[in-house]
Amino acid sequence: MSDLSKRRLKLWIRLLGVTRGAENRLREYLRVEHGTTLPRFDVMAALFRRRDGVTMSELSRMLLVSNGNATAVVDRLEAEGLVRRTPSETDRRTVYVALTETGLASFETLAADHERAVDAIFSALSEDDLDRLTEVMKRMGKQ
Repeated sequence: MSDLSKRRLKLWIRLLGVTRGAENRLREYLRVEHGTTLPRFDVMAALFRRRDGVTMSELSRMLLVSNGNATAVVDRLEAEGLVRRTPSETDRRTVYVALTETGLASFETLAADHERAVDAIFSALSEDDLDRLTEVMKRMGKQ
């Protein structure tokens, strides 16, 4: 292995550590401050972006999770009145899921607090740091 190859491997390990650490802090924040989970937040965020609703299969693909995992989260959100399921008028096997008005209002509060938590996690980064990291990540995404 070359020195550059070893440095890239160390960077990969560092990226994983930063990502996992930030995710763990967010999980804990959502649990303690909002009594919710990151998967619930992710489902609500996906539905917030697609206000007209999505099929369960689309939702699973958007979140990169199994239909079973998405269904379990949606079941709980529906029981709390945060989402609704609507059968398709053209295909009885298809069900659409969308945020309710209560779910929309709840998510807007949650999203604002989530943004503040992410801001706090990365508060040690300057504007220049953010610009440089963003540029590097964009280049990485093009590979």
